[in-house]
Amino acid sequence: MVDITHKPFTLRKAIARATVKVGSSETMDAILQKRIPKGDVFEMAKTAGLFAAKKTADIIPDCHPLPVEFTGITFETEGLDIHIYAEVHTVYKTGVEVEAMHTASVVALTMYDMLKPVDKGVEIWHIKLLEKTGGKTDYQKIASDISVGVLVCSDSISSGEKKDISGKIIESEMIKFGCLVKQYVVIPDEKSMIRERLKAWEAEGIKLIIITGGTGLSPRDVTPDAVKPLLDVEIPGISEAIRSYGQDRTPYSMLS
Repeated sequence: MVDITHKPFTLRKAIARATVKVGSSETMDAILQKRIPKGDVFEMAKTAGLFAAKKTADIIPDCHPLPVEFTGITFETEGLDIHIYAEVHTVYKTGVEVEAMHTASVVALTMYDMLKPVDKGVEIWHIKLLEKTGGKTDYQKIASDISVGVLVCSDSISSGEKKDISGKIIESEMIKFGCLVKQYVVIPDEKSMIRERLKAWEAEGIKLIIITGGTGLSPRDVTPDAVKPLLDVEIPGISEAIRSYGQDRTPYSMLS
């Protein structure tokens, strides 16, 4: 399975559609009038779909088990076609596209099974994903308009004693999201140098500045003190979200 431990929890939604085509108008009438011998086709198929949404990870090998927060199944009839819409929501690290498509496909198969004794011409058409939201897809919609500066504050890295890792990861991730990384700079843990760099980047019109390093408890960890006087508005929730994310991965996150 793909490693998703680094991903954040976000609201993710997906809508999929499948189409069942019946062989005659008589079959469609029997469905709508609930005269199919095996029972109410729509209600039985919907129930099967609800089970399918929750069991997707048990059937598809590379799917991650995830909490299904909502499953909605609706039907539209058009001539001899029955369009099945399956919508699935979760708050998790990975999306629910496969869950939505699996749901739609099982609903369609259930309908086929219920109808085949009375109609040999039933077919399943076009199982497809219609829409997905959440995660990286949403972020990339706005990322292309953001210019980024990555500032690494570290005595040891600036002196050449150590190699920068975190700054390069930040730069790489910003590029993946489609952002334009205009500046990447390494400087020592000096308040005056940090402030000068931030003011210069603001003057250049850089919209997002990401700073790594200098946030611990040692005397040389001065990044927060250097940055705070330059802020118009401080948003503590962002820092708390970062710490919370890190705390799930290392017990030292709260110290930074």
